[in-house]
Formats: sequence, structure tokens, C-alpha cells
Amino acid sequence: MGGQDIRLGRMKALILVGGYGTRLRPLTLSKPKPLVEFANKPMLLHQIEALVAVGVVHVVLAVSYHAEQLEQEMQVEATRLGISITFSHEKEPLGTAGPLALARHILGKDDEPFFVLNSDVICEFPFEEMVQYHKKHGREGTIVVTKVDEPSKYGVVVYNQGSGEIHDFVEKPKEFVSNKINAGLYIFKPSVLDRIEVKPTSIEKEVFPDMAQEGELYCLELKGFWMDVGQPADFLTGMCLYLGSLKNQDSSALASGASIVGNVLVDPTAKIGRNCRIGPNVTIGPDVVIEDGVCIKRSTVLKGARIKQHSWLESCIVGWRCSVGQWVRMENVCVLGEDVNVKDEVYINGGKVLPHKSIGTSVTEPQIIM
Repeated sequence: MGGQDIRLGRMKALILVGGYGTRLRPLTLSKPKPLVEFANKPMLLHQIEALVAVGVVHVVLAVSYHAEQLEQEMQVEATRLGISITFSHEKEPLGTAGPLALARHILGKDDEPFFVLNSDVICEFPFEEMVQYHKKHGREGTIVVTKVDEPSKYGVVVYNQGSGEIHDFVEKPKEFVSNKINAGLYIFKPSVLDRIEVKPTSIEKEVFPDMAQEGELYCLELKGFWMDVGQPADFLTGMCLYLGSLKNQDSSALASGASIVGNVLVDPTAKIGRNCRIGPNVTIGPDVVIEDGVCIKRSTVLKGARIKQHSWLESCIVGWRCSVGQWVRMENVCVLGEDVNVKDEVYINGGKVLPHKSIGTSVTEPQIIM
């Protein structure tokens, strides 16, 4: 019964896309953050495809700027997936709760529960489990929580381990009260909209505590990995976790071959030369050319980039159509924006390079190169 019940085909979701993606610059200077490819697929599509798989037919994207490129690409995806995608434009940034009130005419038009997601989250999305659990406890809201090693860096969730009922939220606790944090995935009854106005509001600080106090908020513990991939270091960590998850699922998407080490994704249109060592934890995008003798570890190489002979890359994001010269060494979370040209025999340590630049001298200390 659960399977049928779940795919009622009227479910909706709101994704909090937000602003300009400044934390992921220089990549977001060329492309809206939701379209930046994570493991060879735009970040937003990981979420939307998982929602569609559980029967969501209408996705609202809450944005606080006009992103024509994002709108165009999402209309193409909506047609491909057979769903509606609506943009909800905030005139001023409305935080994490205000956008729900702004989209009330869609989210509250029937009594079906709806999903709310933070757009930077990557995990094995437990949407089916969320629906079943939410219907079982019958209260107003369900949030997904995930376990972290250092709870003192986060706001933690205190709840009844047996029932899942949330009692409290503690911001950056000095002593141990919980090691579970809000994972940025929610499901609500439309009645939650009565708690929110169209003004800048934090759902975490201004809405959830009241719901918890009234016994209306429950949580579901996430199994498997979780990462907020909104900045470069976390983007690379998230990619490693995601590739590990593909390995655990015995995914046929992972590459194999003489030059491949560990978990690696390679687009079929990419070309890899002889005597390379690619991996572990590498994503190679479409039309990428990797010449002979190149070593790449823990990095993402985006569409159309070229890595020339005998270069060595670790913990890097190489932007679209970049050219990395021969015998180059790049490490320590280097990010090349679109169409950057790195000359031969250059060393870059943690550089963030703006689009269309040419780098001819070594960068020995982490910095932004304008």
C-alpha cells in the first residue's frame, strides 16, 4: 500500500535556490550555482530527478535574482521529465521561510504535504521514506537529520530517539547534547504556511522552535552520506562521498580501465591519453581532453577543459574550457573559473582564478587571482 499511497502524483516541492552562489565563485561568475555540474549533472537536477522518482509533479524554485539561463535550462528539463517547474522571484531575499509564504498559492492549493529542500544538499535522498514516516506520525512537519563528527560547529537537534519527536534546537553547543544536525530536507502539511509571512524569516530559528514546542515537528535520521556542497572544499568532499555511494550501489556509471584508480566518473566523450593515472575520486566531464602522463586525484574537470602532458592535479575544480599546460602542478583546492589558461610548468597552491585569465607565474600561497 505504501508504494501506491506515495505516488499520488499531486505532490509538490519547493527548492530554496537563493542568491548568486558567491561561496562557489569563480564558477558561479559564469553559471548560476544550480547549473554547476556536480558529478557530471547540474546540482539541481540531482534533487529534481529524485523528487520526480517519488511522484512529485510540480517543483517551485525560490530565487532572489533573475536567472534567465537557469529558467531556460529548467524549462527544457521540465519538458523532459514531464513536470511543472515554476520560478518564485523574491524582490528581497526572504531567508529560508519567507519563500514558502510567497509560493503559498501553489504549495497550499490542496491538502497534500509538500517537500522543502536546501539547494546545496547532496545525499541519497530519502524522499519515499520521508513521505511514509510523515504520514505515520501525522504531525505538521518532518525534518531529516544527519550525524556529524563535530556537533559544536553546528546547530544540533535534540529529539526522542524512540518516537522521533523533536524537543529542542541548540546552536553550537559547548557540551554534548546531540550529534544530529538539520540536513536541509523537510516535508510539511500545508497548515505550516499559516505560521509564515512574506518577509525575511529563518525557518530554522523562527518557525521550527515553535513547532517543536507544540509537538508538531518530528525528525527522520538520514542513512548514508550527506554534504552541503555550496563551497569548493565541501564540493570536492561531497563528490568523494557521492562516488563512494555509487561504488556501494555497484553502479555501472563508474569508469574502469588501465589508467583508472578507485572511484572515477568519465563522460563517454572525454579522451584520456596513455600512461595517465586518474583517481581516486575524480569526475571528468564531456569533451575533456587529458593528454599523456597526467595524474589527477580528488578533482572535478568540467566540460571542454584540456589538461596537457605530465601535469599533476589534486583537490582541484577545473572550469569549463580551461587549458592547463604541460608539467603543471595544482593542489590544495584550486578552482579555475571558465576559460582559464595555465601556462606550462606553473605551480598553483589553492588559487581561485577568475574566468578568462592567463596564469604564467607560479602561485605559492592560496589567493584569489583577478
